Amino acid sequence: MIEAAQLRKEYRMGQSVVHALDGVDLRIESGEFLSITGPSGSGKSTLMHILGCLDRPTAGSLRFEGQVISALGDKQLARIRNRHIGFVFQTFNLIQRTTALENVCVPLVYTRRSFARATARAALERVGLAHRAKHKPSEMSGGECQRVAIARALVNRPTLILADEPTGNLDTRTGEQIMQIFRDLHAEGITILLVTHELNVAVQAHRMIQMRDGRILEDTAVDEAHRAEIRTLTYDAHQRVFEARGASKPAPAKAAPESAIGGRKEPRPA
Repeated sequence: MIEAAQLRKEYRMGQSVVHALDGVDLRIESGEFLSITGPSGSGKSTLMHILGCLDRPTAGSLRFEGQVISALGDKQLARIRNRHIGFVFQTFNLIQRTTALENVCVPLVYTRRSFARATARAALERVGLAHRAKHKPSEMSGGECQRVAIARALVNRPTLILADEPTGNLDTRTGEQIMQIFRDLHAEGITILLVTHELNVAVQAHRMIQMRDGRILEDTAVDEAHRAEIRTLTYDAHQRVFEARGASKPAPAKAAPESAIGGRKEPRPA
């Protein structure tokens, strides 16, 4: 479905050149569920933006469903994005002054599809939010806003969904609900590419790519045994950090006597 060969992306910062991507080779088959993880500055979001036709590589080639797209014009890239790709972002990117239904309708405006509101309502129902169609983002929780964003990504029936830190602004329970939606969409045959710095989120994919300094360090399949092992290692590492911090905690300060509060002496009871 997607083939990237020797992708490079450079940014000029004054007299310096930053290599955000440094020769990335990647092939993504239709129907895959993969995650890209790595520390800040590793190039994972830059790679996602290029794969999603939001940005152009400085060098290298990119094919989407057999079509070379690395040299297409802006209008052609916009057409591919709108017809084939859905985007979900950490900050939701919803229009605050409009309702959930109107937010989901936005991609349909550009395709000029009829029955836009009915199609958008069906997308909201798909993520369990039909009852919140008339509510604005300020009237909904973070998890509900992210579900609206997923409905917006789904409304044009894309073959690929790109999600950039989709659980980053959510608590653990709500984040797991969002991940369940992605698992359900993958089960329906949609290709899911998820960018995250959270290892516990990354291992829920079936394929995990680790990046550093603009390069792919590891590209591995993830089965249940591997997933459980990674989670155990992560838990143990967290425990060691917690214990190390606990051992260095200062002793709690003694409470000041009431007579010293505010520097004023209070009369003692007889």
